[in-house]
Amino acid sequence: MNLSNLKPAEGAVKSQGKRLGRGQGSGKGGTAARGHKGAKSRSGYSRKIGFEGGQMPLQRRVPKFGFKNINRVEYQGINLDKIQEFIDAGKLTDTVDFEALIGARLVRKNELVKILGRGELKAKIKVSAHKFTATAKAAIEKAGGEAIVIEK
Repeated sequence: MNLSNLKPAEGAVKSQGKRLGRGQGSGKGGTAARGHKGAKSRSGYSRKIGFEGGQMPLQRRVPKFGFKNINRVEYQGINLDKIQEFIDAGKLTDTVDFEALIGARLVRKNELVKILGRGELKAKIKVSAHKFTATAKAAIEKAGGEAIVIEK
C-alpha cells in the first residue's frame, strides 16, 4: 500500500451528481431543475406540515371544541391495593417514599404522586406522596401507618 492507491471506504463518499444553477452549458442552468414559477421554485420555500395543495387543511376544517386548562396539575394515581401487592412481593418496605416508588417503577421521576383509596392495606407503613385522597389517608392511618404530604 502507498499513497497512490489509497481510496475512501466503500459508501463513505457520495457522488453529488450535477451541480445546479451553474450555467446553461451544465444542463442544469436557468431554472436549476426547479421548473418555472410557483412556490417551489422560490428560495426559502418550505411546505407546511399537513399542506393540501391550497385546499383547506384538515386541521382547519374540523370543528374545535372543549377547553384545556393550562394550570391543570396532573397526578399519577397509585391505589393502596397496588402498594400492598408490591409490599407482599418485597419490592417496597415499611417506608414508601418517592424514591421507593421510582425504584419500584410505579412512577417516573418528574411525575407527581397521588395515593388513591382502592383496595385494603394490611401493612403498617409510612407513605410519602404529593397528595392523598381522604379514603386513602384514613386506610393508611387505620392500618397504623402515617401519610406524609410532600411539597411540590
